Amino acid sequence: MTIEQAQQQVDQWINTTGVRYFNELTNLGILMEEVGELSRLMVRQYGEQSFKESDKGKELSDEMADVLWVLICLANQTGINLTEALEKNFEKKNLRDKDRHKENDKLI
Repeated sequence: MTIEQAQQQVDQWINTTGVRYFNELTNLGILMEEVGELSRLMVRQYGEQSFKESDKGKELSDEMADVLWVLICLANQTGINLTEALEKNFEKKNLRDKDRHKENDKLI
């Protein structure tokens, strides 16, 4: 699935099964919640905190997909083509950071 196809499929799902998009600020709040859930799981899986019963059975892939879903909703609502945005972001990083990380002593 391409990013463009994902944007189209999310839009189709929202406009049929989901009835309509939540407003942009609601979706921003939902995005923050989903990032928090991903963070909680990452901290327990890779960090020093232990799992609680309520954390067990959750998967990183599902939490990441939840974040991506809401981000796609926000892109659709605001007219952003995520493929184009990501391509522009690569261009920016390739210009700005082409030597920056190679010269960072902390990364060696």
